[in-house]
Amino acid sequence: MRDLILRMAMSIDGFVSDMDGTNRWMFGADQEAKAWGVDFVSNASLHIMGSRSFQGMAAWWPTSTDAFAPPMNQIPKAVFSRQKLAALMNLDTAAGLDEARVHAGTTQSAKLQPGGESWADAYVAGGDLAEEIAKLKAQDGKPIIAHGGVSFARSLVAQGLVDQFALVVAPVALGQGLPLFSELAAPMRLTLVSSKAFPGGAVAQIYRPA
Repeated sequence: MRDLILRMAMSIDGFVSDMDGTNRWMFGADQEAKAWGVDFVSNASLHIMGSRSFQGMAAWWPTSTDAFAPPMNQIPKAVFSRQKLAALMNLDTAAGLDEARVHAGTTQSAKLQPGGESWADAYVAGGDLAEEIAKLKAQDGKPIIAHGGVSFARSLVAQGLVDQFALVVAPVALGQGLPLFSELAAPMRLTLVSSKAFPGGAVAQIYRPA
C-alpha cells in the first residue's frame, strides 16, 4: 500500500487559488522553499491530477528546464477524467516546440526534456474516484502525490481519500478566493507531522487525519 499525499500551496487566510482560479501569488524567489518542493515531489512513485491541471502541465513540463521538470516528467502520471487521453493533451509535437521556442531563455527549451514523452503515456482514471484511488494505493512503491486543481483536490478531501496533507502556506493574504476544505460534511481534525519555515516566509506543514 502507498499513501496518497495532497500537496497544495495556500495563502495564510486559507485559499488555494484566487477567484479566477489562478495562483501566481504562490511563486516567490525563496530558493530554499523551492528546493524543498523539488525534493518532496521527487519522492513519489505516481503523480495524479484532475483534467484541467493535466492539460496545463502536459503543455508545459515536457520542454521545461525548471528544477521541478525532472520529477514531473520522469515519474508516471495518472489523470482523472472521463475523456480519452488524446483529447486531454496536444499531441502535435511541432506545435509544442513552437510554443517552447517562444519561452526559450526563461524556463523553456526548444527540445523535449528527458521523460517529457511520458505525459502521452499517462493512465486515464475514468471510473469512480474512490475505486480508482483504491486501485492505485494498492500498488507498492513510494507515495502518490496529488496535485490540483481545486475541484479535484476538494473531491479527494470530501471522500476521505487523503492520507497526508502537505500544505505550503505562503506569506500572502488574498482576502477572497477558493478554499480547499469547503466541502467537508463535518470538521476534520488533523495531526501535525512536521513543520518547516523558509527564509522567504513560507511554511511547509505536513498533517495526517487524526
